[in-house]
Amino acid sequence: MRRIDSTIGRAATAAVVAVVMLFGALLLTKCASTMVPTGGPKDTLPPVIVYMEPDNFTTNVDTLRPPKIYVEFNEYVQIKDQQKELYTSPAMKKKPSVARRGRGIVVTIKDTLRPNTTYAINFGSSIQDNNESNPLHSMRYVFSTGPEIDSMYMSGYTADSYKADSVSKSFIYFFIADSVEQPQEWDSTMFKYKPQVIARAEKNGIFIAQNLKPVNYRIYAFEDTNGNMEYEPSVDQIGFLDTTYNPMYMPGFTIWYDSLRHYPSAEPQLYFRMFMDRRFARQVLSGQERVNRHKALIYFGAPNPEVTKIEFDSIPSDKVIYDPQTVGKDTVALWFNIPAEELPDTIKGRITYFKHDSINNLVESEDKLRLAWVKTESKSEREEREKLEKEREKAEREGREWEEPEKKNPFKVTIPSSGEVNKYKHVDFEFDYPLTKFDTTALLFTMTTETITEPQNVKYTILRDTLNRRKFQLRAEWEPKAKYELVMPAGMFENIAAETNDTIKCTYTASDPEKYAIVNIKVRGTHPRARYILQITNAQGRVQRELADVTPGSYTFEYVSPGDIMLRVVEDMNANGKWDTGDMVLMRQPERTEIYKNDDGIETITTKENWEFDIDVDMDKLFAPVTMESVVKMLNDREDERLKKLAEERAKKRQEEQNKKNQNSGNMGMGGMGGLGGLGGMGGGTTGGLRSGTSSGMGGMGGNLRR
Repeated sequence: MRRIDSTIGRAATAAVVAVVMLFGALLLTKCASTMVPTGGPKDTLPPVIVYMEPDNFTTNVDTLRPPKIYVEFNEYVQIKDQQKELYTSPAMKKKPSVARRGRGIVVTIKDTLRPNTTYAINFGSSIQDNNESNPLHSMRYVFSTGPEIDSMYMSGYTADSYKADSVSKSFIYFFIADSVEQPQEWDSTMFKYKPQVIARAEKNGIFIAQNLKPVNYRIYAFEDTNGNMEYEPSVDQIGFLDTTYNPMYMPGFTIWYDSLRHYPSAEPQLYFRMFMDRRFARQVLSGQERVNRHKALIYFGAPNPEVTKIEFDSIPSDKVIYDPQTVGKDTVALWFNIPAEELPDTIKGRITYFKHDSINNLVESEDKLRLAWVKTESKSEREEREKLEKEREKAEREGREWEEPEKKNPFKVTIPSSGEVNKYKHVDFEFDYPLTKFDTTALLFTMTTETITEPQNVKYTILRDTLNRRKFQLRAEWEPKAKYELVMPAGMFENIAAETNDTIKCTYTASDPEKYAIVNIKVRGTHPRARYILQITNAQGRVQRELADVTPGSYTFEYVSPGDIMLRVVEDMNANGKWDTGDMVLMRQPERTEIYKNDDGIETITTKENWEFDIDVDMDKLFAPVTMESVVKMLNDREDERLKKLAEERAKKRQEEQNKKNQNSGNMGMGGMGGLGGLGGMGGGTTGGLRSGTSSGMGGMGGNLRR
């Protein structure tokens, strides 16, 4: 890896600009042979630019008739993912078109340009060689419609505020502070204005914004999920900074060209905590449908509708079950608890609720409901009917008596027929329809163990889910390694469609605690009223176990699956037991989450069967004020850990290859491996990428362990 150390952020002297412009030299004038050899090793070199017209960094470009740009390479190229990879800074109303011509490309600008503006056409990885598809990463063409090229820089890091990991390929929008209104009670900058400069983060979440002016900027970052370069609340993650920043007065930072990742990287000056913002939506009845004879769905335009009354012409109110289907209750199921033969094909009624008027005030209003349903035959039902008709006709031709097979019971319940259970993993089951009968006295639940061979009745509790009235959970004091049998006899359940169940039999095995790990967590802090949420996650950040309302004290997680885990901690500022996202419009940052790391900066904890792991978490240290130095250290620690794991994986692979080679040659010995060598400057991964030297030692596990 090639590293370039330079201080950027103060006045952009000619020497500093020359160093940073080396990025362009690295990307546009690499030294390589212009001839492609026949045979030999596979070509891994990207195309090399040999000629440009007009030249890069041209000034005084005509705003009405900008020239076509021709870029010639040392080999034939292809253009891939142009819509996804190519963008301009600032944005043009119409994207430039890029077409191949000989060994080069022609860029045609279709827009009228702004006067006295520095433009950059960013090609991303869209330019690739024609044979091996080697991409020319981070290619940029810069020009100005004025006499000068804006030449200041800023760097930053975009991170998911909940997962505490990088957000790749997010766009960073720079608005000159004097060109937009100063937010007071709310911030509408991203919806009302166009940015003067656009940058994009690389896969490691790091961005380097170029061609800035020495002025104050309001800066926002968002993850462009739909690829339209427009921020969409509830679709794209967003991050914002609480104040303005001027590159002239920013502290210096280190930049370098990552020769393996093939893009520039830097120590960040700015830190964005990205989150999913809520979308303001007008409350209105947005849709209604009858999905089957006994069920209708009504849809609201915004979460948490305030419904005061629902009534139907042909169905008593006490026979209508109101059942929200989503956390925000913006989708509601209406279940009709009357016999099918009494239900009309079209049900008419009215709903009274609070909806937004023309000036966005909530007022009580009444809307009509018309819920129609027509029985339609599915493909499988048609095929089954045609099959039975053929069988009946065949029997009649042969003079045999034909009896129609008994129809399959339509009653449905989702329940695991077997599996593992423990104190954290109980038996969940869910019905397709709300129940009118649940005879718990008919349920048979027994247990056997190595010493208890005769089935023994087990005490149990059945709880209904607070959010889903059709979902239940059976809980018990599970005996380790015991075998359980659950029998739900026929007729134990009946639903609103008057359907009853056939006999249901399930078998379960209680977990063997010796197959799992135990994680003990000691929480320390100077704020006894503070509340936290502890989350045991897998190596990918998916929550496996969670504990809320945590204060200083000791906590134990049993039945932790062996393997790599992490400890994520949420600073629950309002003590509501959940992580709260931010609000860009109201200028509210999300609640902080942090990944615990040991004294060596290691975040991953490798658990083992039948081992206990002790973790001591100092919340004051974990949630100390964020500084750019702490962000850089975090990224460096992650990169060191990633490189260590990569070295181990490569060593293991080499050992396996050596063993296979020895076996094939008849040599039964293990053979020598030789030194793996340093992995200095290895790129890749989703975070970090700030080191060019050999990775440091991994140090101890992410906590103390004992057996």
